[in-house]
Amino acid sequence: MVVGVDMSIALFLQLLDPVVRADPYPIYHRILEECPVLSSPLGAVVLARYADCASVLRDARASTDQRHSATYQAMVASGELHPIAQAQSKQPAFLFLDPPDHTRLRGLVSKAFTPRAVEAMRPMVQGWVDELIDQAAGDGRMEVIADLAYPLPVRVICRMLGIPAEDHQRFQAWSRDLARGLDPAETLAADEQKRTISALTALTEYFDELIARRRAELRRGATGAPPGDDLLSALIAVEEQGEQLTAAELNATCRLLLIGGHETTVSLIANGMLALLRHPDQLERLSADRSLAGSAVEEVLRYDPPGQFAGRVAREPLEVGGVTISRGQQIVLLLAAAQRDPARFADPQRFDITRAENAHLAFGAGIHFCIGAPLARLEGQVALTALAARLVDPVLEADPPPYKDHIILRGPLALPIAFSDVKPA
Repeated sequence: MVVGVDMSIALFLQLLDPVVRADPYPIYHRILEECPVLSSPLGAVVLARYADCASVLRDARASTDQRHSATYQAMVASGELHPIAQAQSKQPAFLFLDPPDHTRLRGLVSKAFTPRAVEAMRPMVQGWVDELIDQAAGDGRMEVIADLAYPLPVRVICRMLGIPAEDHQRFQAWSRDLARGLDPAETLAADEQKRTISALTALTEYFDELIARRRAELRRGATGAPPGDDLLSALIAVEEQGEQLTAAELNATCRLLLIGGHETTVSLIANGMLALLRHPDQLERLSADRSLAGSAVEEVLRYDPPGQFAGRVAREPLEVGGVTISRGQQIVLLLAAAQRDPARFADPQRFDITRAENAHLAFGAGIHFCIGAPLARLEGQVALTALAARLVDPVLEADPPPYKDHIILRGPLALPIAFSDVKPA
């Protein structure tokens, strides 16, 4: 049974309050104990238990396309659709589409993100991580996000896509504003709404220009120069065949890969370093044993995931958690709560980088399982292991650190740390 409306709204609104951004976990704990199925102010069903969240993520009747929601359709009919929703719905990326379009578009990029293809990038990623740490070595301090967690994944995804290095800095503000635009529109101030729409327009125009330039380069290459070996060049070749990919879909796919390919990884690295510094015994274990890199990243993803919520829409009536979810009703999955569900994880509040049973939901599940998971894991493993092994006596300069305003993609705004020395790579 869904908990009473007044109580559920009060609990949900607490999660939206900036005051709790640094530590929402006591509220998640309370929701799990008191009302794991609750109502949001807008009529969505909110699920917190691991079993319920996993069930919805794997259910083909639960769509990522918000255009199926009764609320969306009612707003379209009344002419009151929010400007951000209007802008986002013009050409959704494949993450927000259902089969067969989702299957077709995901298949076009999947080969670039296989574990084998990503593992081949490890030496390059390791070199960049060591270079970034070395650049901060002489100061005795570093701001983990600005000095490492942001530039690393941007370099990697831009290299994969074939984006010129001189353009990297252009994306920072666009990315921040687009990530904030994933939050409920009602939580955004008027200037934030304008910035989100402006960022989407700017990034779309950027990729239109880059695609046109790359297409011209590839055509010239047919007379002598080698074709590009990057993902953008490969997608342009598919688009020019005119069957599997339209120009609008090509642009939307590039936007998704760029933003999705680095925004969450920034928080993965920052959340991970924060957790390690708060648990010195775990930091010491990782420093002494690099073979724990994989399990350490999985524990970070469970304990403090970058993506706190996930959204779905019921395309057909669903029975989940003892309640019926109506066709067209929105579903909010509290992934951060689910991953501390004692019914699924032993001692879930404990941060343990040796945890063996760790089937977290940070990358989702089912057909929409994060295509970039192997890449995020690689970057997290290399970055956190290098930080743990090379920095001598690292300490937080601020605890808690300042947090971004983002609700869904949660992470520190900055993570300043100090250390006494840096070991050689």
